Amino acid sequence: MEARVRDAEQLSAALTALEDQYLWDADVTYAAAIEFEEEGARLDDERTVMRARLVQANMLMRKGEVAGAARCIWKIHQWATEHGDTTVQARTHVVWANIHRHLGDAAQSLEHSVLAVELLDETATDHMQVWHRAKLADALGAAGSIDAARLRYAQAEELAIELGLPNLHMGLLNNYAYTEWHAGEHARAEAVARRLKDVADQHGFTLDPATLDTIGAIEIENGRYAQAEETLREAVRRYHEGGFEDADALPEFMLTLARAQRFLRATERAQVSLDASRKLCVERGLGDVLVRVHQEQAELHAARGEFAEAFAVHKIFFAAHNALHSSQREAQARTRQAMFETTEARQEAERFREQARRDSLTGLRNRRYLDEQLPMLVNGGGDLTVAIVDLDHFKRVNDQFSHDVGDQVLVQVAKLLETELAAVAPDGFVARMGGEEFLIAMPGFTAPRATVLLDAIRHTIRAYDWTGLTHGLPITVSIGVAGLGDSASPTQAALMSTADRNLYVAKHAGRDRVVSGKPRDSRARSYRDSATAA
Repeated sequence: MEARVRDAEQLSAALTALEDQYLWDADVTYAAAIEFEEEGARLDDERTVMRARLVQANMLMRKGEVAGAARCIWKIHQWATEHGDTTVQARTHVVWANIHRHLGDAAQSLEHSVLAVELLDETATDHMQVWHRAKLADALGAAGSIDAARLRYAQAEELAIELGLPNLHMGLLNNYAYTEWHAGEHARAEAVARRLKDVADQHGFTLDPATLDTIGAIEIENGRYAQAEETLREAVRRYHEGGFEDADALPEFMLTLARAQRFLRATERAQVSLDASRKLCVERGLGDVLVRVHQEQAELHAARGEFAEAFAVHKIFFAAHNALHSSQREAQARTRQAMFETTEARQEAERFREQARRDSLTGLRNRRYLDEQLPMLVNGGGDLTVAIVDLDHFKRVNDQFSHDVGDQVLVQVAKLLETELAAVAPDGFVARMGGEEFLIAMPGFTAPRATVLLDAIRHTIRAYDWTGLTHGLPITVSIGVAGLGDSASPTQAALMSTADRNLYVAKHAGRDRVVSGKPRDSRARSYRDSATAA
């Protein structure tokens, strides 16, 4: 991709075109995605950076580097979830589904495919609307739910026609035909393949070699061996003409061609095709295709009546098959380990994040949490009341007993505040602001209603049996209350300022009381106990 300067809108449009490609050259697309990430970083566009990283993860997976893709996916998904970006979430689940398919976990692949469709909304592109449904159909077929797969393929096909996306129509029909073939429904598979050819003819498309390989395999299973040989020869010819770069494509085509020729009893032609496939497998290190070449070679020897040779090659096939299976299990284990490590790291990060927002002594939320949550509550609309709670004469506890006893008193007050608040305002929270000062947030409550409840909490703290800790020294609190309606400027600072002024009034009015409303105003109210307003 030629490097050039683009603004955010141009960059987003170009990245969408990259994301919505039907066929990829994995290496070229990966390099392009890195450039998109760099451009997004220069523009300080975090969404573009995440989208570009998701394309990179997709290309890693398509190149067989599944563990590398798995390591990337969590952070992208976490970002998309935290920012409510349903489009990125949906695309993430498609890649995730493919990762689990490579792991042989059809259930997890299906789960992610379902989520990839459920998250589609008006922000999803037309390509996503069609292709995510097609991928769900693929996952259903792989999980053995062929009837459900057929229904989803039909929905995707109808949508592709409605939206005018014939290339995706072709792609999903190719997958549909393969799914029927893989399920052993060979007659149905051939019917879908015929529709695929009709769509190609209707739109003047040339069938790509991989599609021809699928059609040829279906023709073999339906006993149409001569037609299959013709189809596979055309696939090979188009491969050479089109300059396709997939390392395993041509060996696969030659292997399928050899099968068709064996069934035609054209064993010499079959041997030539099979030798060509074997040579490419060795040159390109394609162990998985080579295993099937060994299997086909054993079949070919048997077809020629060379049973001793067939047995010898079958032993080679069996050993290669076991070795491949072992290496695949190892690769799957590495990917699962990468996913586990990523999940573990994410959970550890979440634990650290939670710990950073908790007071180490009382376990309550701390000032950091308060400064994150309170602005959202203020800006969210609706009623909101906050209260600053301060222990009365707390220095006396520390001086007469010890700081350890003082800490125990703080811990017990914290428990009482949290327990009592949960009973009356489960959506609220208590935070320790520092020292002997706490804050209570009560969303959904007006100040007058909250004041009555807060005074009951004040009374609970005073009535608690503190004898075991303070040996008769009373523990009381003063509370300053502020509601959003108490300030002309509904901001966190204004709310806190009003609560703080009311706390000051409570302290100077004799402590052990709740003060709400506007200080220096006739509407300010001081609650001395749960029954009497002073």
